[in-house]
Amino acid sequence: MPSADQVTGGVTRAGETLLASLDALGRSKALDVVITPIERVVRALPLGRARDVLHGLPLGHPLHPLLVQVPIGAWLSSAVLDVVPGNRRGARLLIGVGVLAAAPASWAGWVDWAEQHDEQKRTGLVHAMSTAVAVGLYAQSWVQRGRGRTALGKVLGMAGLCAAGAGGMLGGHLAFRQAAGPNKAEPVPHLLTDDWQTVGSVRDFPVGEAVRRQLGEVPLLVVRQAGGDIQVLADRCSHLSGPLSEGTVADGCVRCPWHGSVFRLVDGANVRGPATAPQPCFEVSIDETGTVRVRLPGAG
Repeated sequence: MPSADQVTGGVTRAGETLLASLDALGRSKALDVVITPIERVVRALPLGRARDVLHGLPLGHPLHPLLVQVPIGAWLSSAVLDVVPGNRRGARLLIGVGVLAAAPASWAGWVDWAEQHDEQKRTGLVHAMSTAVAVGLYAQSWVQRGRGRTALGKVLGMAGLCAAGAGGMLGGHLAFRQAAGPNKAEPVPHLLTDDWQTVGSVRDFPVGEAVRRQLGEVPLLVVRQAGGDIQVLADRCSHLSGPLSEGTVADGCVRCPWHGSVFRLVDGANVRGPATAPQPCFEVSIDETGTVRVRLPGAG
């Protein structure tokens, strides 16, 4: 019989192997041949403002993780009913609900996926494939149960739950280890103090141009307006850390050069996705000598 140390060592090695495999998945360039045409199709869909809704802009965070709770919850509940006698109809109903609810969750996932880094897209593609397998298995389970083949339906349902679980693990790896979805600008207030700090002189900032300045560990976007106002935002986009100072300034907004998120300069609010969180916006003070100082309220 293996000792406790042997068991612990075996579990540790298995975990390390799994993690190494997941990390290698993000580096697998062989997937790019599939990713490129799918990405092109998703970006070309005429979704209009619905695209921002699918990104989760009205919520302030990605919509996809919220929507997946419905199919996962329905399928898991159906598995519980499968082991309780007399609940065939309820289990089948829940499977059908899960299959239908997977559609909007998938749409939200695809529009997020199309605006991610290459490593995230590779992991996300396999995550989507696992989910598609789960949906297919559950759809067949629903059909077979309707034909009276309950035992086969249960087997298909359990297989679908395993596929959904694998997809969920990949989704967790994508969200937390590869950081697809979290607000990249959230650390900014914790890297600064709340006192006023100099970033230059008024003459250092040409009117209407995006200028990058560094404040400690935090890069800043500085824009001087025609009326003399100077507006300052954190430079790294809250979506995937794109350099806003390399973006386009127009109509009181800045557009990220990487994925097209649009932020208002006056308050940092995000008016277009895929970003769902605003940019930290700095208070600005200009003294009689033209020295520009900034301060981030609540920093420290």
